Amino acid sequence: MSTPNLPEMDIEEEIRALQLDSAEDNGAIDVEEPKQQAVEQVDAMEEDLVEVPHQNSETIEAEPKEFPVKEKEAVVHEDSEELNDAAEENNKRHLNVVFIGHVDAGKSTTGGQILFLSGQVDERTIQKYEKEAKEKSRESWYMAFIMDTNEEERAKGKTVEVGRAYFETETTRFTILDAPGHKSYVPNMISGASQADIGVLVISARKGEFETGYEKGGQTREHVQLAKTLGVSKLLVVVNKMDDPTVNWSKERYDEIESKMIPFLRSSGYNVKKDVQFLPISGLIGTNMKTRVDKKTCPWWNGPCLFEAMDVIEVPLRDPNGPFRMPIIDKFKDMGTVAMGKVESGSVREGDALLVMPNKVQVKVLAVYCDENKVRRAGPGENLRVRISGLEEDDILSGFVLSSISRPIAAVYEFVAQLQILELLDNAIFTAGYKAVLHIHAVVEECEIIELLQQMDPKTRKLMKKKVLFVKNGAVVMCRIQVNSMICVEKFSDFPQLGRFTLRTEGKTIAVGKVTDLPTAGTSG
Repeated sequence: MSTPNLPEMDIEEEIRALQLDSAEDNGAIDVEEPKQQAVEQVDAMEEDLVEVPHQNSETIEAEPKEFPVKEKEAVVHEDSEELNDAAEENNKRHLNVVFIGHVDAGKSTTGGQILFLSGQVDERTIQKYEKEAKEKSRESWYMAFIMDTNEEERAKGKTVEVGRAYFETETTRFTILDAPGHKSYVPNMISGASQADIGVLVISARKGEFETGYEKGGQTREHVQLAKTLGVSKLLVVVNKMDDPTVNWSKERYDEIESKMIPFLRSSGYNVKKDVQFLPISGLIGTNMKTRVDKKTCPWWNGPCLFEAMDVIEVPLRDPNGPFRMPIIDKFKDMGTVAMGKVESGSVREGDALLVMPNKVQVKVLAVYCDENKVRRAGPGENLRVRISGLEEDDILSGFVLSSISRPIAAVYEFVAQLQILELLDNAIFTAGYKAVLHIHAVVEECEIIELLQQMDPKTRKLMKKKVLFVKNGAVVMCRIQVNSMICVEKFSDFPQLGRFTLRTEGKTIAVGKVTDLPTAGTSG
């Protein structure tokens, strides 16, 4: 790594050096290229609603090497050590991975197995979980207990909250987000996916289980559509439970699943050749995960194992010098107010003055924690806990945004959006007055469609001139949306990750969309 680790070094120079290093790593030389890419991708989005640009996580200063799963095991480093470690670690990129898929596909088990294989969980802990699972007459659930830590999840065998854990490979630091698969917990899955850069879609190959997840009403379909809307640009489709007696590493079964999934992934907006990779695994016994599957077990598979595939996945760069944006997903009290979230743009460091929006309160950054470790500063894509002064914990809600003072995020009661209607509830007509629940980054807010503006011609992708009063399934329409409380959003063309959203009603995703226009400052309330 070429960056010296001198504390007094000019920050601008350090950031520039880091950008050059990461550009060389990715085979790119031009530092301006990421900005160009983003502009090109936004243009492409204008042509097609579901083709969303990629997200990335690029670290400004990484934390020390240990990634404990439990907070109490966090290692405290001296300042000098921290700087050395950080300089050494800067060449490791950081990615957020969300595990999605139908209930019981094996998401938590696969996540648990990854942590075990990467040395984050020792043999004794596994034995303890095995014993616990046996007592509950659920022998095959023991790996899932690593990710599903609360009693309710263990008793039912269902993930409810978004589990979070860390591991690393030779080139990449990963944060695993284990999203719930059950349809009752889709809002929790949305909050997990909105923080992710890449998705691992877990599909069960067991006879009957793939079909249940894939058919109408199954969570495999809804999760894929939501992941695309929420900006999960790259997808690894892992066909799990290949060791099951009903499958026995059958190539026919694997091919059948792949052939059914490809058209659906295409219709959800994924470029299957560029952005999707299929691979077979067994999450329970760890086959084809850290090392490639033995030819005796699966003679027909010549592709990579899961770790290899995750290591080489490419995600475009984000701008560490952009205006700071961190949507707050949670908050708590710990020697002051601590806000949790993922940095979507810009960088933050100890001592910074920031604005909490939409209540426009200025706060000071007292400390920044990346994963479990204290760091001097952090850049886009990092999951942070930021300790701030100047605002009580009770005055912060999920969906508020920590924002730079010079270019704060917009706070609005209404906005103009381009919507794609997926599937309305039986006999429903989408018209002015339609009410739904809006999910945009960490915001969950009731909203109402106050005006349909223009419909888009599905063939030409151009807006039609005649005024539209109502639309049905499959339509793409421009409309004005109003919310009851002020929310923080950005135009999709400026910040894709803060300008894309879903509309849900009665527990079902009915539309996906992007913010195209905001009221001028005077009218935003």
